Amino acid sequence: MASFSSEDVFQDSAALSLNDLESLHNFRSRSASFSSTGSSGRLQLRQRVAQLMACVEDISSDDEIHEEVSRTLDEAFLIWGKKLKDKWKEFRLHLVTWNVGTASPPPDVTSLLQLDSLGPALDMYVIGLQEVNSRITNFLSDLAFDDPWSIFFMTVLSPLGYIKLSSVRMQGLLLLIFVKHVHLPFIRDIHTHYMRTGLYGYWGNKGGVTVRMSLYGHTVCFMNCHLPAHMENTEQRLDDFEKILEMQFEGENIPSTLDHDVLFCFGDLNFRIADYGIHFVRESINNKRYNLLWDKDQLNMAKKKEAFLQEFIEGPLQFKPTYKFDLYSDVYDTSEKKRKPAWTDRILWKVKNLCQHASKEGEFSEEEQTISVTLNNYISHMSYGISDHKPVTGTFGLELKPLLTDPLVTLNPEGEWSAEHDVVISYSAVPEFPSSAWDWIGLFKVAFRHVNDCVTYTWVEDDEISSNKDSKQVYMSAAEIPDMGGEFLLCYYSNNLQSIVGISQPFQIQPNRTLIEKHVTQEENSWMQKPDNLESHNEF
Repeated sequence: MASFSSEDVFQDSAALSLNDLESLHNFRSRSASFSSTGSSGRLQLRQRVAQLMACVEDISSDDEIHEEVSRTLDEAFLIWGKKLKDKWKEFRLHLVTWNVGTASPPPDVTSLLQLDSLGPALDMYVIGLQEVNSRITNFLSDLAFDDPWSIFFMTVLSPLGYIKLSSVRMQGLLLLIFVKHVHLPFIRDIHTHYMRTGLYGYWGNKGGVTVRMSLYGHTVCFMNCHLPAHMENTEQRLDDFEKILEMQFEGENIPSTLDHDVLFCFGDLNFRIADYGIHFVRESINNKRYNLLWDKDQLNMAKKKEAFLQEFIEGPLQFKPTYKFDLYSDVYDTSEKKRKPAWTDRILWKVKNLCQHASKEGEFSEEEQTISVTLNNYISHMSYGISDHKPVTGTFGLELKPLLTDPLVTLNPEGEWSAEHDVVISYSAVPEFPSSAWDWIGLFKVAFRHVNDCVTYTWVEDDEISSNKDSKQVYMSAAEIPDMGGEFLLCYYSNNLQSIVGISQPFQIQPNRTLIEKHVTQEENSWMQKPDNLESHNEF
């Protein structure tokens, strides 16, 4: 295999002049003619880049040569960037944090969830609530059934094609995650956890709840926190925050909270505006000169000093402080306490640096940043008055290179489906899929709310009717199929992975004609009897 020494390169580059501009065009032509693939083509490209780097070290100071070289490199970077981005995916995420003050859900959340937005549909909703009603009677009821807030958001989002992917609750802290159906097969390894910090770790009125997952192969973690209140408790807030961030998930090969590719931390963090008096703070807010207060925001001050916070990013606080308001108003606290306004409700995020590993000497590192986060807006919602806090939302774009492109399981309904006969489902799995005898395939309405919302299901092993190396078939009994028909989906649930790993396209189930005809006959008979009843009634 040919090799290039640095002496050879420098000898070639020493003669570079204006007369050699033509060779740069030849360099482009030769580069464009590369058709080899795999490691051989990549090695050739590395050798050419090494040549170019050596030339740059020894190039003359001629501006025209510099411009030509720069132009050539710009073209190369443009092509590389386009090829790279063609393989990337934009994942749109909307995050809500709201201290609801034990209140019931409001009548409408259209603006809160941006349901009236004209932009592209959101892919995921992450909703973190604090101070959900956790009186003992409410809490025990919510342990057995979904709490009112979960039911409320499921009712709003399921008709729009979102399923409740996961949730975790610790007393008044609640974290809900909803996602579009199409993403379900690419979200895996979902785990939840919580940490109490109230009463020295024995009480869950303060602390954090967390959901982590693999999203198209990238590790993402969401953490909803409620930290200690009051101006003087800054150090306690910071201690608790750091402790929550050190939370460890149970299970093998699960990164620590801080070691995820992307980490979102949000909630009622309870940081206050220090030093300034209430009159100066309110006057600055009234004049919309929020920047006058930023330097004395306790969280901003801590980010400059505390090492564990310095990698976290937050959008600009270009909205009014979200605490404390009189209920059902946009007027700050008029009670005797007259609490000083504060940005207690915050959204922070952190992206792990995937390019931090230095390449070995003499080699090129192929590691690249495969996920990035862009904040599209960061706002409060003043129209909601059920609590003394206003909700805060952040809308993000996650630019990611999918590390998973194929679902673990693909499945399809066979033939026409109807409750008049048994039906068949075909499915196939990738070789590495960890199947289990406890896996099942569920039949869901298109607007289903969560994984337990199936109309019926079939066990993949017990109800198997055929199998070969490429696919398997299972049956579903006619007695289990909805008589009235409609639009449905099939989902494959993995017991080992505790998640949906495959989902079919929507399909129609035909109504049971026999039952419909019988129902129509009964209605006709009932209608025919009505005139007789009326006539007999009129005789009196």
